[in-house]
Amino acid sequence: MMGNLTTFLPLVLMFVVMYFLMIRPQQKRAKEQRSMMDALAKGDEVVTAGGILGKVSKVNDTYVTVEIAANTEIVVQKNSITTLLPKGTLKSL
Repeated sequence: MMGNLTTFLPLVLMFVVMYFLMIRPQQKRAKEQRSMMDALAKGDEVVTAGGILGKVSKVNDTYVTVEIAANTEIVVQKNSITTLLPKGTLKSL
């Protein structure tokens, strides 16, 4: 009986270590990203996955309209917004 337990112990330990080092942090990051996307509102300053900085001018269920310059707006998918910037960041650039 102890022989079978010691055979599977390294496999179980490896799974536990992988859970705490890889799976759990990835789930935490995904949850933070999801909550950030749900909290997007008009006037927020964001960075897209392509590196474009702009101010949110309109939010739909799946799309966001981002103003990147005066009278220049682009429509991007909501999940392409990677970072929510602090207010006033665009003016300081």
